[in-house]
Amino acid sequence: MISVQIFISNLFDKFIGEIMKIAHLRTYTMNSGQMDSWLTLFENKLIPLMEKHGIKVESYWVNEENTQFIWIRSYGNSIKNIKQKEDSFYGSEWWKKNVDFVRGHISHREIKLIYDGSV
Repeated sequence: MISVQIFISNLFDKFIGEIMKIAHLRTYTMNSGQMDSWLTLFENKLIPLMEKHGIKVESYWVNEENTQFIWIRSYGNSIKNIKQKEDSFYGSEWWKKNVDFVRGHISHREIKLIYDGSV
């Protein structure tokens, strides 16, 4: 199964990934009362840290009920960049020291792989 995934990843990179942006559409359901704290943390610490590791925050929103945080982060034009950049980000000293605090804001995460469909 792993070899099939690698083959598909290589095909994607060769034929599609070279011409479009690869990203995650992430939807986080926040723990009650955590949105304001999350937004401060996200804007002041997480965005700069992700950028340092090559992950670009494209945009982010809050739903009308103020319970979900929806955002897009991109990795360049190769699926291989996701693992490389996430390993760098999640391996950082700051993340290791603060992972429980960061994730304590979130009750549920949904992550979808998306790509630029304008080609």
